[in-house]
Amino acid sequence: MTKWLARVGWRHGVALLALVFSLFPIVFVLSAALNPLGTLSSTEAVPTGASLGNFANLLADTDFARWFGNSVLIAGVSAVASVFLSALAAYAFSRMRFRGRRIGLLALLLIQMFPQFLAIVAIFLMFSTITDLWPAIGFNQAWGLILLYLGGALGVNTWLMKGFFDTVPRELDESATMDGASHAQTFFRILLPLVAPILAVTGLLAFIGTINEFLIANVFLTDTGAKTLSVGMYGLVAGERNNNFGMFCAGTLLTAVPTVLVFQVLQRYIVNGLTAGAVKG
Repeated sequence: MTKWLARVGWRHGVALLALVFSLFPIVFVLSAALNPLGTLSSTEAVPTGASLGNFANLLADTDFARWFGNSVLIAGVSAVASVFLSALAAYAFSRMRFRGRRIGLLALLLIQMFPQFLAIVAIFLMFSTITDLWPAIGFNQAWGLILLYLGGALGVNTWLMKGFFDTVPRELDESATMDGASHAQTFFRILLPLVAPILAVTGLLAFIGTINEFLIANVFLTDTGAKTLSVGMYGLVAGERNNNFGMFCAGTLLTAVPTVLVFQVLQRYIVNGLTAGAVKG
């Protein structure tokens, strides 16, 4: 028994402590969401008279359904578009040699060192003009915010994908070229299926980052119907935090649903590296 504790048992103890530490916030939020009183001070580990009243009030008394739809639309379109554009850029930087290639890569890396929020004043002034000229992509519009998010996601995604593209043997490109394939055919039919794992990872990271983003969305989305989940739910506790805490926790649980679903869909691509065995024989 002593040997087992010294060699293996302590690891189980550490794992249990880590599990309790990670599950505590989830249990607290779930308990607060089921607490019929819906206040921070009355939250207990096991709420008395647990009910789904906070969920019902959240859907009936707020625009949560619309916020949810806005967030899924913005995060989904931004993730897909940023992954596609980053894959195109990564393919060019990885497979082609052109003037300014090294400078372009270094510029992408340098720009990522500065948070996008540092340019919020300049971006705000730009979108003030854009709203006057093209209201469809201005303030309080999902498409304007999507365009803004695309600019911030391309740099890091391009670097991640380029490194993955570099691991794919160039012999595959050369074989496709010998068979008469164009650059577009090589990219879409050969390389993209092989780099599916990094596409899934970057897509998941882009989706999570966008659906949780608050600072920029709070500046650009002021109409109640145009808000995303993070901005709308912040309004529930921005004043008196204790009043709507139960509904806020209920909203956080529902907010996790899209992220979990996206992870489940992309999980097999993340776990299974499709490049394995690509050049066997």
